[in-house]
Amino acid sequence: MYAVLRDDAPVLHVEDGDYWVLSRFVDVWDAARDTSTFSSAEGLTVTYGERERIGLDEAAPIVMTDPPAHTAFRRLVAGGFTPRQVAQVEPEVRSFVRERLGRLEDAGGGDVVAELFKPLPSMVVAHYLGVPAADRGRFDVWTEAIVEANAGGDVGRAAERLVELFGYFEDLVARRRAEQQAGGAAADDVVSQLVACQLDGTDVAPMAVLGFAFTMVAGGNDTTTGLLGVAAQLLTEHPDQRQRLIDDPSAIPVAVEEALRLASPVQGLARTTTRPVDLHGVTVPAGRKVLLLYASANRDPREFGPDAEQCDLGRPIRRMMSFGYGAHHCLGAAAARLQARVALEELLARFPHFSVDVDAATFAEGNYVRRYASLPMRTTGA
Repeated sequence: MYAVLRDDAPVLHVEDGDYWVLSRFVDVWDAARDTSTFSSAEGLTVTYGERERIGLDEAAPIVMTDPPAHTAFRRLVAGGFTPRQVAQVEPEVRSFVRERLGRLEDAGGGDVVAELFKPLPSMVVAHYLGVPAADRGRFDVWTEAIVEANAGGDVGRAAERLVELFGYFEDLVARRRAEQQAGGAAADDVVSQLVACQLDGTDVAPMAVLGFAFTMVAGGNDTTTGLLGVAAQLLTEHPDQRQRLIDDPSAIPVAVEEALRLASPVQGLARTTTRPVDLHGVTVPAGRKVLLLYASANRDPREFGPDAEQCDLGRPIRRMMSFGYGAHHCLGAAAARLQARVALEELLARFPHFSVDVDAATFAEGNYVRRYASLPMRTTGA
């Protein structure tokens, strides 16, 4: 379907919903970086009134803002997501992966999503937000409800979970602020750092902290799960390429990039036009939602060559859309890459002959994030 769109309808108007779709790499790339024309302020799905619909009309997450406000807030939090800062969490990630692989080994296999690919990013997100381990299981419930609502699911359930999410972080922000006012030093987690910061000479508003927590919970869990599931699928389907990684683990970071390209955990996100846009002989009016199909862009032969649909775990990739681009390039990109690298290193070292059964697997619902909901794995060869 994506190939047909790229070739025959690169600017498609969807009448049911009155939104537009861009599918070619260059068009998606250019739109992602042109924040003055393609705005994020009205939400990232093709639903009009999205922020109000899910209760985010007051607490705009950073992903639903545009420069210069977006730039100023991003500057406050970006320091915690540099590759150097992310590297500090690697020992905890590796320990977690090894412990979960041990469970799979003891059982002779099982659902690798439930055992590892889903709880791992949840643990990392909680680490960054400073959430105690005892509370970390609640993240998945909140995330699933929000993602399902964006896909046309139970909006009422999502609103309830959003209230729970905001209530939890309101309490956490209040605790961190009280600790700092009592003379304690700000902890290393993002919430503590935001509480300690000032924006334009004033304290960061609690609602801004809540909006960032929403972004981390909703955007940092399912996406990495999606990447890990497809990576396991690719390694199962391409045993010759898997052997290359077993023989030379230093090649795994390059393989992660190809998995990111083919998986495209975020299949696409929407923007809203601020002016009429003329493209390929079509005019998109101002004030209309435009879906940027990252997944289609990532398989465009105009960018990646005639074998763009094929898996090459040694492919040199100059640029892709898996983490977005420009002002909204994903803050968690380095953390996602770290999790994927460590998970594949440990998985291949412990179970070099593992396999996953995609025929028995299930996918999560939702139009924006593509991930396995379950993925049976054998730890040994057939």
